Amino acid sequence: MPADPAVVDTDCCIVGGGPAGMMAGLLLARAGVRVVVLEKHGDFLRDFRGDTVHPSTMQAMADLGLLDDFLKLPHTEVRALSGQVGDEVVHLADFNGLKTAAPFIALMPQWDFLDFLADAARRYPTFDLRMNARAEGVIERDGRVAGVRAATPDGQMEVRARLVIAADGRRSLLRDAAGLPVEDLGAPIDVLWMRLSRRPADDPEAPLGRASAGRMFVTIPREGYYQCGYVAAKGGFEVIKAAGIEAFRRDVAQAAPMLADRVGELASFDDVHLLTVAVDRLTRWSKPGLLCIGDAAHAMSPVGGVGINLAVQDAVAAANILHDAFALDDAALDERALAVQRRRLPPTKAMQSLQVLIQNRLIGAALSGRPLKAPAVMKLFERFPRLRRIPARVLGLGFRLERVTSPDAFSG
Repeated sequence: MPADPAVVDTDCCIVGGGPAGMMAGLLLARAGVRVVVLEKHGDFLRDFRGDTVHPSTMQAMADLGLLDDFLKLPHTEVRALSGQVGDEVVHLADFNGLKTAAPFIALMPQWDFLDFLADAARRYPTFDLRMNARAEGVIERDGRVAGVRAATPDGQMEVRARLVIAADGRRSLLRDAAGLPVEDLGAPIDVLWMRLSRRPADDPEAPLGRASAGRMFVTIPREGYYQCGYVAAKGGFEVIKAAGIEAFRRDVAQAAPMLADRVGELASFDDVHLLTVAVDRLTRWSKPGLLCIGDAAHAMSPVGGVGINLAVQDAVAAANILHDAFALDDAALDERALAVQRRRLPPTKAMQSLQVLIQNRLIGAALSGRPLKAPAVMKLFERFPRLRRIPARVLGLGFRLERVTSPDAFSG
């Protein structure tokens, strides 16, 4: 007979050690809530994840008194964004005017970001991070989610909790297990990520998106290399692979001529990583005993690189709303979980609507092969530079900035 599972009792079980899960775990533990975070991997060392930390996230770090230490980690500061549409270069966003603790985007490997959050959370005795713990399903009692079943190297484990927070990404097992309905907003694109070398003495320091007839390409400067994104029509990767790596190298060289002498670094399609783009959201983020946040509640397009930062904003709002609810009865706790959706759904809808508009109008037009011209609104940014603060505000801080108001139960 199989051994009985190990049992852990806690207030809140968070599934997923990504940005949403780690930030929610840190904030709730800081407020005195007993938290267990389950992360299925043994470490955070996974490449080609979103690596942009926006001003909204760094404002949360500042609220926690962690920003100075955070910015000691290796990172690149991006204070402006520009793009090339056809033959025209347009300046899109200027973050310098933002009234926030860090008016720039920090490019930082996500594993450094997550390790930093984990180290900060471990300072609190109410925080428990379990690595190599893969959630396999929920525990239900009397129509209510009452915990999570997980597999670990030491065997099966049950985490029994008043509230389970699903922060396990766009392919959320918990979301599916709960049967929460998903609204698919459509994504006509996928992105192929790759690395090409960067020569700091000669190459541009700022990120640049290039849209031309039939192609769209993004270069993001990192230490010693460019993280590059080749935008392809949905499902087009198999067609690209069938044409061969040499044909793909030629396409990359045409999309980004400054990198033409480096495309030979793509030895095979093993050097190209597919991101299947999805834009969707739950119509209901919770059920009794369960709350979804981050990508588990709403998958974002890579447009604008805002996914991490919306996930973190969800976590900040969840902690602000939930931190004192564990002293209440189950009905009151569930009502607080519903309040998280009421607060975070409007800015999520607004950002997804903007992403879908850009996907359909600009990216779709580029991939169609039609000649491109910069939209009129972009030309206004050239004539009136102060207008660049508007997209900087939207990308940097979102449509609703969440400030940390949950308390530090261990201060003083």
